[in-house]
Amino acid sequence: MNSKDTMKYIQEGQHIAVMRTDNPETFLDISNLIIEQGLNIIEVTLTTPNAIEIIAELSKREDALIGAGTVLDSVSARTAILNGAKFIVSPSFDKETAKIANLYDVPYIPGCMTVKEMVESLRYGCKVLKLFPATQFSPKSIKDFKGPLPQIEIVPTGGVGKDNQKEWLDAGSFAVGIGSEITKIYQQQGQEALVQYISELKREV
Repeated sequence: MNSKDTMKYIQEGQHIAVMRTDNPETFLDISNLIIEQGLNIIEVTLTTPNAIEIIAELSKREDALIGAGTVLDSVSARTAILNGAKFIVSPSFDKETAKIANLYDVPYIPGCMTVKEMVESLRYGCKVLKLFPATQFSPKSIKDFKGPLPQIEIVPTGGVGKDNQKEWLDAGSFAVGIGSEITKIYQQQGQEALVQYISELKREV
């Protein structure tokens, strides 16, 4: 799958499950469950223990798209890519990470909060950007940013969940990143509650 196909897959899927857990076993349990329920685009944050091994394991599945998140440098990006990551996400822009991603034809989605950061990202080929943390903005911000920069696409992450995802998507989001709700429901309410949550999440859009 090349970079263009990956981005099309993400746009059509609409949801990126941005997950972080304290142990790899829990991460894999949640991931396999949500993939079976159709929430099959997963960002494995590198702050999760054994994150690279998790990426390698989940990448064996043909019914999911696995990426690496919280990537802070090009070495981590390359390691993740070589272990199966199909997209790279960072909390901020890093030009060396962008170069590595371009070299391997893997999408790089850096976190941006200002027009200046977005313009710098564009210079290195990043057109799909993470608006992070989304709690600092409103869905209207997408139109505001795309006024001077109509060529960008935005993925709001951080504070996006079932109750406000539709508002963001209706405002023109490329996709949305949803994370803490998924792990919280699984850990506090169990598998059945998470299955119900995913059903509602997908039905509302």
